[in-house]
Amino acid sequence: IVLHNNSAMLPFFASLGAKRLLSVCGPQALLPALAARISSTQEVSAPPASASATAGKPPLYKEFLVYRWNPDAQDAPKYQSYQVDINNTGPMTLDVLFKIKDEQDPTLSFRRSCREGICGSCAMNIDGQNTLACLCKVNRDPSHVAKVAPLPHMFVVRDLVVDMANFYSQYKSIKPYLMKKKEADGTEYYQSKESRAKLDGLYECILCACCSTACPSYWWNSDKYLGPAVLLAAYRWVIDSRDEFTAERLEQLDDAYKLYRCKTIMNCASVCPKGLNPGKAIAKLKKSVPTLSAV
Repeated sequence: IVLHNNSAMLPFFASLGAKRLLSVCGPQALLPALAARISSTQEVSAPPASASATAGKPPLYKEFLVYRWNPDAQDAPKYQSYQVDINNTGPMTLDVLFKIKDEQDPTLSFRRSCREGICGSCAMNIDGQNTLACLCKVNRDPSHVAKVAPLPHMFVVRDLVVDMANFYSQYKSIKPYLMKKKEADGTEYYQSKESRAKLDGLYECILCACCSTACPSYWWNSDKYLGPAVLLAAYRWVIDSRDEFTAERLEQLDDAYKLYRCKTIMNCASVCPKGLNPGKAIAKLKKSVPTLSAV
């Protein structure tokens, strides 16, 4: 490296924390000084290899059966076994899936995004129950074989990824947005605290589809029955005091399949990762339809 005594080089060396060295030592002494600084920094920040090794726990291997299917291959769907050291990974099932994908099988496909139970992307069936992989803690018993599958009764795109097109289309059909009969004039739509409180337990839905895919009525009539998640969202807009299309919304839902396929089995409430109760919202919709006013 050839150093020139040129002020044009200052911004580059300043980014390395070397501007002060230039002014004190000059360009010819810069490289040895930088090397010494980098060396001393590495010595301080790098922990001894023995210390990091002894801090780890002994290996604890657990078997995970993960649903696999590749549409481009001729193989039938199957459960593939993976042995994972759960002492060397995070506590959640999503952490295990990441470890499998990173270290054992990069072809494994699954959805994920926030890792905080907010986006709903990693919804899947774990040990027989619909849940979010990022919120589902791994059973620490090594004798227990964990089973990870896609959401039930959904078309599988690949491995743990399911086709959500029909679900989102149904959500779109309820017009999930505020509707007014007059054009907006730029002023705020005020709402009392009491009216706002009615939205609690409704607006928190993250559209993960855990509830809908746990509902037997949705399994058999997903082409006509809107399902718990969409009906919960529908009631959220029906009960909103700022919305002016309550009657029209209820008229649209007054259908033998869209609404009344619900048989109050209540699987929806038992699996919701956000602790919501879609069954209760559906019951209130049924009470609201005859009068075309929110109950």
